[in-house]
Amino acid sequence: MTETPQIAAVIAIDDATPVDIRSRQDLVIEAVMLLPNIVKLLSRLLRDRRVPMRRKALIGAVLAYVISPVDLIPDFVVGIGRLDDLVLVSLAVDHLMSGAEENIVRMHWDGSEDGLDLVRSVFAWGAAVIPEGIRNLLLR
Repeated sequence: MTETPQIAAVIAIDDATPVDIRSRQDLVIEAVMLLPNIVKLLSRLLRDRRVPMRRKALIGAVLAYVISPVDLIPDFVVGIGRLDDLVLVSLAVDHLMSGAEENIVRMHWDGSEDGLDLVRSVFAWGAAVIPEGIRNLLLR
C-alpha cells in the first residue's frame, strides 16, 4: 500500500498568515465534503420564497439544458464535452446565490464560513468564464 506523501512545508501569504500546503488528496476530500452542503444550500434557496423567482428559473432552465441531448459542445468530445454544462451550472448557481440576501444564504448554509467563501469563489469563477455579452444575454 502506497501512501500519498504529506507536505509539511508552510508558505506565507503575508507575514501574519501562514498557510499549510496540503496534498492533492486532501484538497479532493475537502471538495467532496462540501458537496452535501452545496446540495442542501441550493435546495433550500430554491424553496425559499424570499429568493426571487427569476433567479430560480435560470437554475431550472440550466438543469433542463444539462439533461437535454442537445448541447453546444457535444458530450462525446473528449476533454471539453461537459465544459458547457459546467460553465452554465456555475453561472446559474452564482446568479441564484448573488440574488439572495446575504443573511438568507448564510441561514441555509450548514458548513463553515471558509467553505461558503470557497463555494462562492468557485461558482463565480465558473460564471466569469462566459464572455460578458453572452452572460448579460443569459441573465436578462
